[in-house]
Formats: sequence, structure tokens, C-alpha cells
Amino acid sequence: MRQLAAFVLAGLAMPAIADDPPAFRQGMWEFNRTVDAGGMPQTMNTKQCVDPTEDMKKHNEMLTKAGCKMPAGTRSGNSYGFTIDCVMQGVTMQSKSVITVESDSAYRIDVESQQGGKTTKEVLLARRIGDC
Repeated sequence: MRQLAAFVLAGLAMPAIADDPPAFRQGMWEFNRTVDAGGMPQTMNTKQCVDPTEDMKKHNEMLTKAGCKMPAGTRSGNSYGFTIDCVMQGVTMQSKSVITVESDSAYRIDVESQQGGKTTKEVLLARRIGDC
């Protein structure tokens, strides 16, 4: 459950922001994710044909349906910060994230999640590598 919860919180959520949220190009994307839950960091690399902007919207809908609270986020230059609070299966979870946009074809997400007394840190590097 903890791995699922961390993924749910750290995924591609982007709550409402006073300014327009970033838009990314559809295509073949490479995702390099490093998760550190206090032990040996785990790295996962995937390639997918996706539309990250639409994926973020769908992820927000899923979190909202699950009862998560996502206060309005903040923006500073090319960085967007937000917090997500959830209670899943009786466990309170909070995730604080910063998305740093390099361009419509690259971004980075830094996440710190707390759940059940444990802290998890995650870095996701995403880069569009071509058309599908």
C-alpha cells in the first residue's frame, strides 16, 4: 500500500494555480524516477507515448475522487509548487511537490511525501524524446 500511496501522491498531479499550469507536448517521453524511502534509492526508467498535460488532468480527477485535498498551488518563474493531503485506508499522507519546467518538452518534479511516520523523497526527470 505504501508504494501505491507514494505513487498516487507523487504522480503527475497539478492542482489549480493562479497562473495557467504548464502545457507539455504529446509524444514519446522518457521518465527517470528515483525514489528514496530512507534506504537504498530505487531508480525506474520508462518510455511512453503520452500527453503529460492530459495525464496531469486525469490524475487530478482521480485524486479528487479519492477524497484528496489539493489547495491552490503557487508559481515562481518556471517552478510550480503544490501540496496534496489524503487519507487512504486510514493512513494520512501529505505530499509537497515542485515542478520545474524546462520547456514544453522537459520538466522535473521534486516530491517529499510523509505517510505513516515515514518520509519518501522522489525526483522525476521527464523529457520528450520524439514523436509516437
